[in-house]
Parts: sequence; C-alpha cells; structure tokens
Amino acid sequence: MLAILRNRTYRHLFAAQVIALLGTGLMTVALGLLAYDLAGANAGAVLGTALAIKMIAYVGVAPVAQAFTDRLPRRSLLVGLDLIRAAVALWLPFVTEIWQIYLLIFVLQAASAAFTPTFQATIPDILPDEDEYTRALSLSRLAYDLESLVSPMLAAALLSVISFHSLFAGTVLGFLASAALVLSVRLPVPHTAVPRRGIWDRTTRGIRIYLATPRLRGLLAINLAVSAAGSMVIVNTVVLLKASFGLAEPQVALALAAFGAGSMIAALALPRVLERLSDRPVMITGAAGLALGTAAGVAVESYGWLLALWLILGFGYSVAQTPPGRLLRRSAHPEDRPAIFAAQFALSHACWLICYPLVGQLGATMGMDVAFVAMALISLVGVGLAWRFWPNGDPTDIAHQHPDLPEGHPHLVAFGRHGHHHHPVVIDDLHAQWPAR
Repeated sequence: MLAILRNRTYRHLFAAQVIALLGTGLMTVALGLLAYDLAGANAGAVLGTALAIKMIAYVGVAPVAQAFTDRLPRRSLLVGLDLIRAAVALWLPFVTEIWQIYLLIFVLQAASAAFTPTFQATIPDILPDEDEYTRALSLSRLAYDLESLVSPMLAAALLSVISFHSLFAGTVLGFLASAALVLSVRLPVPHTAVPRRGIWDRTTRGIRIYLATPRLRGLLAINLAVSAAGSMVIVNTVVLLKASFGLAEPQVALALAAFGAGSMIAALALPRVLERLSDRPVMITGAAGLALGTAAGVAVESYGWLLALWLILGFGYSVAQTPPGRLLRRSAHPEDRPAIFAAQFALSHACWLICYPLVGQLGATMGMDVAFVAMALISLVGVGLAWRFWPNGDPTDIAHQHPDLPEGHPHLVAFGRHGHHHHPVVIDDLHAQWPAR
C-alpha cells in the first residue's frame, strides 16, 4: 500500500491531508473546551449547534462552491482555501461570544466544503491506475482513523504544558503546512473541451449526473446506511458508557478507539479484497453488517461486548465507506469529477444531517434500545435500496438504446429505467462521449 507514496505529487498531497487532519483534530478538542469556557453546562448544546452548522455548510455550500470555482486553477484554489481556514482558526482563540463561534465555524466549514471535493477529485488524475487509486483510498481511510486516535492523545499531551487556546495554533500551522505542500507540486489539469454553462447548470450538474447513474443511486442508499449506524456510535457512545454502564472518560475513549481499530483493519484488507471482488457486493455486505450490528446493540449488556460490537461496526463502516471514490471516478469525465465529488460530499452529509439529531433525540427521549432499533431499520432500508438501485454487475454493462449515445453509456438511465428501453431519460447534454468502464 505504501508503494504509491513513491509518487511525489501524491506523497505531498497525502502529507498535506494528514497534517491538516491533525490540526483539525486539535481544533475539535480546543473547540469543546472553548464552548465549555463560554457556555458552561450548556456546552453540549453549543457543540451540537456547531455540528449542525458544519453539516449545513457541507450540504449547501459544496455544489455551489464547485460551480463558482470549477474554472480556477486547482492548486491556487486549494492553497487559497487552506489560507482561509488558517485565518479562521487564528481568530478562534479570541472569541468572546457564542454567536462568534457559530459564524467562524460556518466560514471554516464552507471553505472545507469547497476544498475537500476538489482535493478528492484531483487524486484520480494523479493516480490513473485503478489499483493504485484503490490503495490511495485505503490510505486516506487509515489517515482519518489514525487522526481520531492520535489527535486526542496529542491534545492531552499539549494541554499538560499549554492552555487550550494555544491548541488553535496547531490548527493554524496544520493548514499552513497543507498549503505549502500543495504549492510544492504541479497538479494535472483535464485537457478536454468543456462548453460554457450557466451558473444553475454548473451548480446542479454534479447532482444530476449522480442521480442519473444507477451505481451512484446505490451509493447514496449506502451513505444512508452508514450514517445511521455511524451516528449511533458517534452520538451515543458517551451516553451508553456513562449513563448505562457507569463508566468514565477513559472507557469512552477506548470504545471509540475500538471502532477506529475495526475501521483500520478493514482499510488494510480492502485493496486485496477489491482485486478479487467488485465494489457492489463488498459495499453492500459492509452496509448489511452495519445494519445487523446496530440491531445487535439491544442485546449488549456489558462493556466487553460493546467493545467487540464497536470493533465490528468499525469494520463494516470502513468496508462501506472506502470504495466510493472508485465509483465516482468511473462515473464522470475528468472535467466533471469535481462536480460529482461535490455531489457525493453534499448528499452523504445530508444523510448525516438527518441521522445525527434523530439518533440523539431518540436516545434521550425513548431510550437506547429504541435508538438502536431505529438506526438498524434505517440502515436496513439503505441496504435494500442499494440492492434495488445498483444493478447486479457494473451498470455500464447494461445495454442502452439511443441514437446519440454509445451502448453502455453510464448516464443514460434515470431513476431505475434501464435495460433495453427505447426512450431513456437523458440528463442535460450528457450525450458527449462518456467513458464506458
């Protein structure tokens, strides 16, 4: 897996990702302490609102930002967005009012909503070989999991010698280092002729391509399954352990570490698995494991069993979450990759925006068993929809008939109308020769 780091451009971008993630992890810890400093016992409500603002920014800003920035040089855009994020982090230690937290978090996450899809869409151009790209996706998944383990430990070590306000300096340095690493490489630019389009067309293009592609409608359903199970872990782990089992913070951290460890194990195994199996059975199996594992939560009565369950859920989470980049890469021409990655970014976070508050409210008002069952049912619905929308076998293998489109065109079919229909729904001007892979 590490052999792909021999590619200098990818190595620098991966280093930029890891350093920015560490900085963001430090900010997460510092933000919680800042919220408590300003709001006291209401800190949870402040953080919950900040999380909702983050998701709203992700869902609303990503497609719009991509529409306005798709004509800009990628390197300049990524560096500029890193500098914006660094500037926002620099202001956070000087916040004195809660509304200021909300405003700064929205600006920072809006910049991230423009940065992340552009960054993700650049990697397939750097690593055109699918096996190498698969390893890059697994490496990226590992980076996220390691950040969730390393950042809290690093923050704890730093807090023994500095105040929490100084943690924001680590965030600033992380974004500045990311900008410098991106600036140190040349990024490929798609050299295909793209017609000029209006702002509405550019804003909605990625989502229209996404929803017109059978495999991506299946991916959206899997996103729903992942967000339901993942929300149960992220939102209710602390409540389960402290309220139900009477345990303390170290046990909470260990439970979350078990979830991260399961995810890391899957990320390490996936490249070899995906050499033998196609994405559909792997991702649907991972999502089904999340549904079954979440349902099993009602039977967990001890801390040891919960650790085992969280390990299994982490494994299923990574199995369902790691391969989507491969699907997105196959489903668009290079010039449309930023749009389709932005669509995935927005739509997947829309699922989290639904599940986060729902699982929290269910757990608080109706109990953890109800929350487990509800999230398991949502995950199961996601698995069923993925099975229905994503045809068995790559969708590009399904023949289509249209005078302007090559057989096997991935974007002819809209909302389940596939096979040998003579009147498929054509989305916009997608009859330009799309690759059939």
